[in-house]
Amino acid sequence: MARVDLTVRGAGIFGLSIAWEAARRGARVRLVEIDRIGAGSSGGLVGALSPHVPESWNEKKAFQLESLLMAESWWGAVEAASGLASGYGRVGRLQPLADQAAVDLARARSSSAAELWQGRAEWRVVPATGAAWEPASASGWLVEDSLSARLHPRLAAQALVAAIRAVGGEVIIGDAEDVSPVIWATGLAGLAALSADLGRVVGAGVKGQALSLRYPAATLPQLFVDGLHVVPHVDGTVAVGSTSELTFADGAAVDGQLDALHDKAVMALPVLAGAEVVARWAGVRPRAKTRAPLLGAWPGRAGHFVANGGFKIGFGMAPKVAEVVVDLVLEGRDAVPEGFRL
Repeated sequence: MARVDLTVRGAGIFGLSIAWEAARRGARVRLVEIDRIGAGSSGGLVGALSPHVPESWNEKKAFQLESLLMAESWWGAVEAASGLASGYGRVGRLQPLADQAAVDLARARSSSAAELWQGRAEWRVVPATGAAWEPASASGWLVEDSLSARLHPRLAAQALVAAIRAVGGEVIIGDAEDVSPVIWATGLAGLAALSADLGRVVGAGVKGQALSLRYPAATLPQLFVDGLHVVPHVDGTVAVGSTSELTFADGAAVDGQLDALHDKAVMALPVLAGAEVVARWAGVRPRAKTRAPLLGAWPGRAGHFVANGGFKIGFGMAPKVAEVVVDLVLEGRDAVPEGFRL
């Protein structure tokens, strides 16, 4: 590439998405990843793109809604440019309701969703049918939402790399010279660097573990059962995750907690009993103290910007994060929500 307009550091979901958004707008992009694509938490297995509950509305929930609603066309453009599947599918989600109080609350949220989700998705209370791909419900009722989607994290990363290159962007594994402006999307290491530079802790890591089972359910909804995500993928696997571990000795090691997660999934969905385990994963996810993404200018470092702290919602937030960050860096248009600023 003869000339570079901006540099993106980090090839997790935020870095890849920002690089693609800038490149498809015509910018000459250099994406630099010192380790490997999806080396951090973006190289996981789960890929649940699920909304917050439709109540107590705030700027974070509104931002996430916009991102989830734009995801189908956004990922469609990635697939068209790359010729590769991202694994995106708006398959919806089912959640069991434990008792009548939970049913009443879910019905109240259904009314809120009708307004807050702009009529573009539904949150409904439906009777359990006893189908094999359905969590048992003590109340006999389930929440079904049509906003939730899924994405295959590793396929999505490959598609983004190919899409960036297809429109003339550089993707460099190793190190390379920075050309300003520089966008730092470097996950856990980036949070540590920010904390050291600013003299205050802006975030930390939370370990997660997940596994993938061989089971064909690609067209079925994802499930959320007792804090557990069960996500069917286009490659004939079902991802199960994840733990949230604040203390750990080795962030990349799988252990007995993953075995317990597997057992819990089979208990919740007996149809998965006997399904072959095809992958296990552990990694540390970057969580900002605010629990919202950190976006915007790096204080005191002219020409440097930050996109970090995706934690559990990074894949779902990525299209809107990319749009807002590229608007800011390339066009000077600042639409970063106040709660997302450093």
